[in-house]
Amino acid sequence: MQSEAFEKKGPLSFLKSRLFRAIVCLVLTVAGISLAIYGADAIRKYNPAMDTGIVSTELGLGVLGIAMVVICLPVGLFAAFDMLFKPETIVLSNGHTIQRKRSRAPLITILLVLAFWASIYMTDFDLRVIVNRGYQLTAIFKKIFQPRWSYWRDIVGPLVETVKMSIMGSALGSLLSLPFAVFASTNINRNKYVVSVLRVILNIVRTLPTLVIASVCALIFKLGAFAGTVAITIFTFGVVSKMLYESIETIDMGPFEAMESMGAGRIRAFAAACMPQILPTYLSHCLYSFEMNIRAASILGYVGAGGLGILIQDRVGFRDYNSLGTLLIMLFVVVLAIDNISQALRRRLS
Repeated sequence: MQSEAFEKKGPLSFLKSRLFRAIVCLVLTVAGISLAIYGADAIRKYNPAMDTGIVSTELGLGVLGIAMVVICLPVGLFAAFDMLFKPETIVLSNGHTIQRKRSRAPLITILLVLAFWASIYMTDFDLRVIVNRGYQLTAIFKKIFQPRWSYWRDIVGPLVETVKMSIMGSALGSLLSLPFAVFASTNINRNKYVVSVLRVILNIVRTLPTLVIASVCALIFKLGAFAGTVAITIFTFGVVSKMLYESIETIDMGPFEAMESMGAGRIRAFAAACMPQILPTYLSHCLYSFEMNIRAASILGYVGAGGLGILIQDRVGFRDYNSLGTLLIMLFVVVLAIDNISQALRRRLS
């Protein structure tokens, strides 16, 4: 056994490490960028009447900053690349060397920090606004949790309409998705061009938000529940087709191929050999889509597609948060009941 696993490092080893070089180059690069921005700003604000000595100094600092970026950035990137990707050479006590893989944790951390910073910059996120205006959210929630129960009579009709839209749209979309998913499956349909076209169509359908689809349907079919039902049908069709053809591609094709070898047609072989395998999964996907559509249908009224969305828009517009609280509580109870029933049915199917 080895008495020592690795060679002990001296107190100044950190100053010679790639990590130290990468940090120094990063600091110098940031400083160079700052000086370059300062110089560029000086050029932009240049006025011939100003003291040329001051202008020359500013321009010189800008040129120095650009030079620092050009020199330090490649060196820092090279040192960081070595530190993150090049295996570490470790000298053992007996003089032999081994190669140890670098951890990817620093790289992942840097990427996450950069993504977080970019998100804050691009969204103009300001924590001070939340701190200064947060009391408004508390005031609204206080009114919502003091519901006006006498308003429930106005909610029942649109709520029932929302559930009807969800049921009809989910049923139609699920039925339409079955043949489409079959022909979009690579193990059933051997024509790769047809499969590619069908999947492109599905990707386009799933890319469109439900509110956009509802807006278009409202323009075509007039305002009301019918437009909302068509929008939910299209949305369900895209989601269930995607999940179903992925499920079809994982089934056992032995029975299907056996029936084809006995002379059965492709559709008949699929119905007899494959449908029993995918039926529980298919019904589970349909129920899951129905759960999502209950929530989606409740806001389609914002674009004139019927349901609770019109009431929600009115109550928010009139700042009637007490009535809005009644509406949200009733919607929550209905959604919770449907979710529990759907989960129980999906457990049975699985």
